Amino acid sequence: MYDYLIVGAGMYGATFAREMTDKGKKCLVIDRRSHIAGNCYTENKEGINIHKYGAHIFHTDDENIWNYVQRFAEFNNFKNSPRVRYKDKIYSFPINLFTLYQIYGVQTPEEARQKLEEVRVKNDNPQNLEEWILSQVGEEIYDIFIKGYTTKQWMKDPKELPSFIIKRLPIRLNFNDNYFFDRFQGIPIGGYTKLFENLLSGIEVQLDTDYFADRDYFDGLADKVVFTGRIDEFYNYRFGELEYRTLRFEHSYHAIEDYQGNAVVNYTELDIPYTRIIEHKHFEFGKQPYTYVTKEYPEVWQKDSIPYYPINDDTNTKIFNQYKTLSKEETKYIFGGRLADYRYYDMHQVIGSALAKVRRIEETISA
Repeated sequence: MYDYLIVGAGMYGATFAREMTDKGKKCLVIDRRSHIAGNCYTENKEGINIHKYGAHIFHTDDENIWNYVQRFAEFNNFKNSPRVRYKDKIYSFPINLFTLYQIYGVQTPEEARQKLEEVRVKNDNPQNLEEWILSQVGEEIYDIFIKGYTTKQWMKDPKELPSFIIKRLPIRLNFNDNYFFDRFQGIPIGGYTKLFENLLSGIEVQLDTDYFADRDYFDGLADKVVFTGRIDEFYNYRFGELEYRTLRFEHSYHAIEDYQGNAVVNYTELDIPYTRIIEHKHFEFGKQPYTYVTKEYPEVWQKDSIPYYPINDDTNTKIFNQYKTLSKEETKYIFGGRLADYRYYDMHQVIGSALAKVRRIEETISA
């Protein structure tokens, strides 16, 4: 008999299992995939760690979270500075003073501020993603960086998407092209899989194991079940199916030292089918005489697809809130992670959420 059955060997499940194991609890982690680490999984090929499910850059402003992950992996100092390719031109990204110089010729922060004020579409109450970004940077920047990429990425017209999706995008009036604002950033040296192996060290893990194939059996194995999968699947789609953005990855080997000169290049034209190309060796400053790259393609969501990003529009939020109401009434089950919470979490937020849940459980027990 286990104290906790953890369904899912991703970031939330692995963190929860580590913490409870260190507190003397007996945990079993299961995952329907053939590997640990969820979408963070990296596969080592000839010394290059390939991000099999898209680029993952760890970043946080929380020193406690940063110190926590460094218990399980050494991190390098990689900073994410993507480039944008649009109509055979390369632009600095995220939007910064050099980007504005490339487009408008402005050279100082004040010139850039004045230019953005001139070109932005005045709107005191933007109702969607398109209206919000137009109100910040105007039509030309929107067309180059946002319109095509967002339409491809979400497979929806930007007018149909909530503005909070794009508000994560930095817009700077200096030459800083670091995508993130956080103090602590980097990539685990040796890949994310190594980090997860250390997180799950000494913990029983069963892969290729589908919780839903024999739910009653698995529920009977433990006092509590921590569920990190799709909350709509957990409740057998009682209120309907939640939508996610899903992706397809095309990995390829190239017998050259450098394919594109950067870890990430976004392709923002609508008629180019992929959204970006990732060159994995640059995440760890590799010097190999060969390289691996990945083209990332958006795919139409289907029930058996791998879910990546929740689509938190009004329709899906209403459906999720019905599931959330049910989940609050559960006593045997604990829900957490991007899928169970139907929320766009960064990795550090998932870890923080798992650690907070463990603290609340401990406080309840000791009360």
